[in-house]
Amino acid sequence: MVDMHLYAAFLVAAFALCVTPGPDMMFIVAMGGRGGPTAGVMAAFGVACAMLVHAVAAALGLSALFLALPTLYHVLRWAGAAYLLYLAVKAFRDRSVPGEEGEPAGAGMRRAFWQGAVTNLLNPKVILFNVAFLPQFVDPSLGHVRGQFLLLGATIVVMGFLWDGFVGLLAGRLAGLLRRSTRVNRALNVVSGTVFAGLAVRLVAAPK
Repeated sequence: MVDMHLYAAFLVAAFALCVTPGPDMMFIVAMGGRGGPTAGVMAAFGVACAMLVHAVAAALGLSALFLALPTLYHVLRWAGAAYLLYLAVKAFRDRSVPGEEGEPAGAGMRRAFWQGAVTNLLNPKVILFNVAFLPQFVDPSLGHVRGQFLLLGATIVVMGFLWDGFVGLLAGRLAGLLRRSTRVNRALNVVSGTVFAGLAVRLVAAPK
C-alpha cells in the first residue's frame, strides 16, 4: 500500500521531528513538572490522540480548508492562544501542594489528557503541518491514498507518543524530586505558567 523507500525516508524524518523540542514537548514538560509523571504521560497521550485526529482530517482532505479559509485559521489560532493563557493563569494562581488537594487521581489524569488534546487541536499550525508534510511521502500511483495518509499519520502518532511520554515521565520524576518545599513547588508552577504563556505568545506572534 505504500512505497517502502518513501516510508523508510518518512521514518527518519518523523523521528527527527519527534525528538526535536517544540511547542508540544514544552507543554508536556510543563504538565509533568506541575502534575508529576502520570500527568506528563497523560498529556502526551492527549497530544497523540489529537495528532491522530489531525491525520484523519488530512486523509479526508478537511485540513485543506485552512488553505482556502484563512479566517478559520486565525479564529482557531486565537482560540488556542486564549486556552494557553487560561492554563497559564491557573498555574500562576495555583497554591496547592501535590497530594494534598483531595482530588481523585483519575480526575487529574483526565484533566491532563484533555488539556494536552485541546491544546494540540487548537493549534492550526499542526493542521497545516499535516497538509505540507504527509503528502511528500504519499505515492498516488499506488492507490489507497487515504490509507497511505492514515498509515503515515498513525506511525508519527505512535513515535511521538513514545518519545513525548518518556519526556513527560522524566519531567514529572525530576520535578517530584524537587518538590520538597512549598517554595520549590510554587516556583515550578510559575515556570509552568511561564511556558504556557510563552506558547500562547508564540502562537499569536507567528501566525504563519
